[in-house]
Amino acid sequence: MSEPRSAPTVGQVVLGRRLQDLREGAGLKREEAAKVLRVAPATIRRMETAEVALKIPYVQLLLQAYGVDGDEADGFVQLAEDANKPGWWQRFHDVLPGWFSMYVSLEGAAALIRAYEPHFVPGLLQTKDYAAAVLRAGAVGQVKQDDIERHVALRMERQALLTRPDPPKFWVIMDETVLHRRPPGSGPALMRAQVDRLLEAAELPHVTLQIAEFATGHHPGTYGPFVLFRFAMPELPDMVYSEYLTGAVYLDARTEVASHLEVMDRMAAQAATAHRTKDILRAFRKEL
Repeated sequence: MSEPRSAPTVGQVVLGRRLQDLREGAGLKREEAAKVLRVAPATIRRMETAEVALKIPYVQLLLQAYGVDGDEADGFVQLAEDANKPGWWQRFHDVLPGWFSMYVSLEGAAALIRAYEPHFVPGLLQTKDYAAAVLRAGAVGQVKQDDIERHVALRMERQALLTRPDPPKFWVIMDETVLHRRPPGSGPALMRAQVDRLLEAAELPHVTLQIAEFATGHHPGTYGPFVLFRFAMPELPDMVYSEYLTGAVYLDARTEVASHLEVMDRMAAQAATAHRTKDILRAFRKEL
């Protein structure tokens, strides 16, 4: 049986979907593909849904059965080998839950990331001190200082995404509450540095920051934070990430994604513009 992984890489997700397309294009059911490998049909399903790593001998046999050969088959195998390589974030496997590993993988592959955050500054825009304060306040059953430091290190390394040569478009809507709900034990200096970080990020051409002000009243996103990913790869649909206390859900059904996208658009229309958001941040900083 193929070896399970804590979370798939984006490459495995893409190739799994591609294997499913090739199987269906060849007119084979999962049961028929399973006979080629002499495995249970569940193994084919797990390969196609990226629940397991792609064993190269299995991939080669399936490609042959699906009528894929020559350069196309060689190229697919090379992609599978690359997809099976551990992501950089797996160095943090000691503190990184499997359900969040997928998030980091998607984050790194996305062309567009749209986020709504009602409680805290998004992780990609947090300062080191702010991140540490948030993690200490929110830690449940994981309060060792070494663990907190490892989480902070992971968060800081994720932020390299915004300064790489081909950064994604990052569009964030934060509730005004975020500015006033300071992490326990944090003082004005910590928040000043955090606001400075937000103002710096807001000047980046690929970052859009908006604040949903108290004065505008309720908006359709008040149910909780979520993140929407869009990819340049046609094999990957838009995805929505929503986190809860002990895990997360990843949604890719068109109706669910469309509902979240509509809510995000309505919030963006209602929130302060990017230009006004900078004025709000500067005024808030003066009060600290």
